[in-house]
Amino acid sequence: MKVPANNLLRHYNAHQEEYETKALEILRSGNYVLGKEVEAFEKDFARYITTDYCVGLGNCLDALWLSFRILGIGAGDEVIVPGNTYIASVMGITINGATPIFVEPDDYHTIDADKIEEKITEKTRAILVVHLYGQCCEMDKIMTLCKKYDLRLVEDCAQSHGATYKGKTTGSFGDIGCFSFYPSKNLGAFGDGGAITTDNEDLAKEFRMFRFYGSEKRYYNKVVGTNSRLDELQAGLLNVKLNYLDALNEDRHRVCTAYLKGIKNPVTMLPKIRKDSKTVWHQFVITTPYRDELMAYLEEQEIGSIIHYPIPPHLSEAYAYLNLAKGTFPITEALADEILSLPLFYGMTPAELDAVINAVNAFVPKSLEKQR
Repeated sequence: MKVPANNLLRHYNAHQEEYETKALEILRSGNYVLGKEVEAFEKDFARYITTDYCVGLGNCLDALWLSFRILGIGAGDEVIVPGNTYIASVMGITINGATPIFVEPDDYHTIDADKIEEKITEKTRAILVVHLYGQCCEMDKIMTLCKKYDLRLVEDCAQSHGATYKGKTTGSFGDIGCFSFYPSKNLGAFGDGGAITTDNEDLAKEFRMFRFYGSEKRYYNKVVGTNSRLDELQAGLLNVKLNYLDALNEDRHRVCTAYLKGIKNPVTMLPKIRKDSKTVWHQFVITTPYRDELMAYLEEQEIGSIIHYPIPPHLSEAYAYLNLAKGTFPITEALADEILSLPLFYGMTPAELDAVINAVNAFVPKSLEKQR
């Protein structure tokens, strides 16, 4: 059976009439930028995250780099960031001239809270946590460190829409929460989109000014800003999907529970779930030293899979100037060589789940075949 790594049409087809009605309403309104749809989504998403404010932006990278710009973090400053993350997290720091200080991941693939303090110096200004794959970071320990050393806290929530740690929603812990609405996200738009959440009214005002060329009033520019606006069409469609986000996350939980119960291949390691947290399963990531061979085998079985992510940021060509050689972060590097994301999307059928589970369980590395 052919099973793609992702299928965005399943949810759209289930609510096609509602999405198309909203799209036509917006198209016929004649108002396409920073109107009532953006305002409504900002209010509703802030309520969902349990923050006082939300500001819609063009994408999550804009949310990240603007966060550090508005917090006044730049050249000469250091920001602690997980080594195991998508490179955009790091770009949000370096675009402003600040230096990323990498920390190895814990058993849940998120930043190891117990390894942060040793990296704090007099130049450290902030910690950027990434709730990777829908897993929450160990936020109580991290917030204690921020308070102890007077550090700003920024959350990269691009993959954690609706995840909670000890009952509190990601995006509501730090000074700023940064969200992506890229189509494949749990709360995905039909194009690019992003937002920040915050309880700080002054920060929210700064974001609104920066996103609109640095002006509070048109043609009166207070600062050199940017053009990063969540458009009306995406905001309206996102607000439709927001009504289904909990159901979407619950369906991902159904799929991943089946994987956790069904996959029993000894050459694969299943993801762990942090105690006192609710993961929203943006990805179901297994690890195996036979990753490339398993990926090729699954492809032969017409089952899709994705590597998130094959090159750690510190080893990318973009950050060669940091002079962080291979071997500097062995846990991060080992994960990059061994991680594989299995198919995960809304509406996966029992037959599709069985096909994935059976294929993974049937896989035997060539080097072990002779031992059977």
